[in-house]
Amino acid sequence: MANAEAQLSAPNTKYLADYKKPDFAIETVELNFDLHDGVTHVTSTLKIKRQGEEHAPLILNGENMTLVSIAVDGSPAEYNLDDETLTLNDVPDQFELLIKNDIDPASNTALEGLYVSNGMYCTQCEAQGFRHITYFPDRPDVMATFKVRIEADKGNYTVLLSNGNQVEAGDCAGDRHYVTWDDPFPKPSYLFALVAGDLACLEDHFTTRSGTKVTLRIFAESKDLEKCTHAMLSLKKSMKWDEDVYGLEYDLDIFNIVAVSHFNMGAMENKSLNVFNTKCVLAKPETATDTDFSFIEAVVAHEYFHNWTG
Repeated sequence: MANAEAQLSAPNTKYLADYKKPDFAIETVELNFDLHDGVTHVTSTLKIKRQGEEHAPLILNGENMTLVSIAVDGSPAEYNLDDETLTLNDVPDQFELLIKNDIDPASNTALEGLYVSNGMYCTQCEAQGFRHITYFPDRPDVMATFKVRIEADKGNYTVLLSNGNQVEAGDCAGDRHYVTWDDPFPKPSYLFALVAGDLACLEDHFTTRSGTKVTLRIFAESKDLEKCTHAMLSLKKSMKWDEDVYGLEYDLDIFNIVAVSHFNMGAMENKSLNVFNTKCVLAKPETATDTDFSFIEAVVAHEYFHNWTG
């Protein structure tokens, strides 16, 4: 029995020699999240183009979700579904795929994909968490632009964040509101992020050497906001250092950091929306040591530098 259990838990070895380019490229991703207690409705619209074997099926990763509907170029599609994959045979060489599925972030105790902790929605998609959100070729060599709309209760979730620049926001019926984010730079699904909660914000700005004014925001619980000043200064120093040493200017209009005590990782470099455990962000002179301040500066810099180095 012990040997059988060891074999079941042993990781699969993958070799570079076995690498195969994906048969399909995902050119654009549009996601709509409708957040409700007990269920989140996810709508995914993918523009897909074949780049590999002719007649190869489209295989998407997906786990722990309920498939509601699927359409290819507006028409219902036939598919094969199991616990880990959604497979479509006989798809065109270029098409639009519309998928609707439901997930329950509150019951997601694995903390992979989208989950709820302490009343706040948060994501962790590295390394293979996106497949717990919607059906997708969840591998790092599939890169696409993302446009994301988030809708939620206005009273409980005052802040709705995702990657990229905020391009639209407004009120909805039933005391709800929405925010739309657009990230124009292709990225793998493991760098996708979403945060929804009742958070306070420390805001500052950084002007790049070409004159672009970038908005910098650190979100935290209101009781912790006074402890975010050093992290903000560390972020600005990191942005300047990347310019001075490598000539790399930040490439979006806004950079957000979210500090939450219940984040299951130390820190995560999601494009333009870094998520940190509070231990990596919060400090004030009355209670923190020099080592604490140095640690925060190093972690903030490390995650920011991922913006250019992946």
